[in-house]
Amino acid sequence: MQVDIWFDVMCPFCYLGKRRFESALENMSFRHQVQVVYHSFQLNPEMPKNPDSDIHTFLSEQKGMDREQVLSFHRQLTDQARDLGLEYNMDEAVPANSFDAHRLLQFATERGKNNRMTERLFRAYFTEAKNIADIDTLVRLAGDVGLVEEETRELLELDAYTPSVQKDLQEASYIGIDGVPFYIFDETYTLSGAQPVETFEQALQQVWEEKQQA
Repeated sequence: MQVDIWFDVMCPFCYLGKRRFESALENMSFRHQVQVVYHSFQLNPEMPKNPDSDIHTFLSEQKGMDREQVLSFHRQLTDQARDLGLEYNMDEAVPANSFDAHRLLQFATERGKNNRMTERLFRAYFTEAKNIADIDTLVRLAGDVGLVEEETRELLELDAYTPSVQKDLQEASYIGIDGVPFYIFDETYTLSGAQPVETFEQALQQVWEEKQQA
């Protein structure tokens, strides 16, 4: 059974959803027979690589929200993250274009490190306030999950894996995905958003049982 998940590195709900989904999967007796694949998606494809504002200001301007509303929203997200054992440092987060981070993910996926790279990118952005558009930063993150740093740098500087990212983005458009996280269970059942653990459990169990009956 395969679960395909579209996400963006900068999406706070995607990190929350990852933890909740993983908790649900851990409760499944068939968990070792489930392959999870993370796919690239960009919430803000026009975002610059060199950030010139903090995440509160950026969202306030982009969404037309009062800055205090954004701060309150981020505090709520930080509390939700803490409940899941995650640390969100939204005051320090660096809003920057995620395309190169997704190129790194595609390279890591090819090397069998899809989940580890996804997790490392999330922690770098939300906890460590790393600029996920910076090549030097991405190279170090690649090394953290066991990828060869010299090879990673060469690939990123050569603009490699751009077609792979674009393929994921095009597939998302074809499916009709306009927000993330988005989950497809064995190409039959879909969920969107950082759902409760129980909802993920129900989806996994239902799709697994239908697969066995088939």
